[in-house]
Amino acid sequence: MNRISSQLASQLSLVSRDGRRRPEPPALVVVAHGSRDPRALSTVSALLDKVRELRPTLPVHLGHIELNEPLLPDTLAALGDREAILVPLLLSRGYHIKRDIPEMAAESRVRARVAGALGPHPLLVEALYTRLVEAGWRTRMDEDTRRGSAVVLAAAGSRDPESKVDTSRTAHLLANRLGVPVIPAYATTAAPTVPDAIRSLAARGRTRVAVASYFTAPGRFATECAEAAPWIASAPLGTHPAMARLLLHRYDQMAATPVTAAPELASA
Repeated sequence: MNRISSQLASQLSLVSRDGRRRPEPPALVVVAHGSRDPRALSTVSALLDKVRELRPTLPVHLGHIELNEPLLPDTLAALGDREAILVPLLLSRGYHIKRDIPEMAAESRVRARVAGALGPHPLLVEALYTRLVEAGWRTRMDEDTRRGSAVVLAAAGSRDPESKVDTSRTAHLLANRLGVPVIPAYATTAAPTVPDAIRSLAARGRTRVAVASYFTAPGRFATECAEAAPWIASAPLGTHPAMARLLLHRYDQMAATPVTAAPELASA
């Protein structure tokens, strides 16, 4: 019954008071990177289901940059020449957002606009905090425990310096939320590595170190970073409700941006 009611509400929302059909909103195309780990695709698919639950009238599609189907060019080809907003399921700026995704969009017939990276944003901090608490982080701790505690924010890494800026801003926001130092570290390409960050914190007397997984889904890098944790490691952000809300927030930002300004990627 709830499903039927939702479908009816979706249909009614497309009709204005004078009986004329409202124009369809731009389609939302969530652009994931892709992974050889099958858990990544199932996680992303479940996340998109949460987005659809929040916005039943919105056409939601998935496209991958590589490794998984559907690939983004195939998703865009299926949309023909309709309007779409592409929201990268990527946490910071980098080559994929600046070059790969816009170039794929430009080669299609879709009237596409590309949103910016998901991070930094308070909704990501909400998800990171929840995942740490799920892993065993204490929401209350005495002063001695706090002085010995810290977090390594484990991210994928990129050669783009703006990617490190974005990750560092997220680390700063998370540190404010937790009240302990949060050091950004990387699985590949950028420095410091997660083990190096852990050793640096230990040298400063921070021996109770948690690794916060700054990954959208399970995969090799997330697993390797978690295995390096000397204490606890949180799960990837995955299907946390804040992630679905953030995808829609980036979509709404771009939808509200005048078309003449579309070449500029949305920011926080």
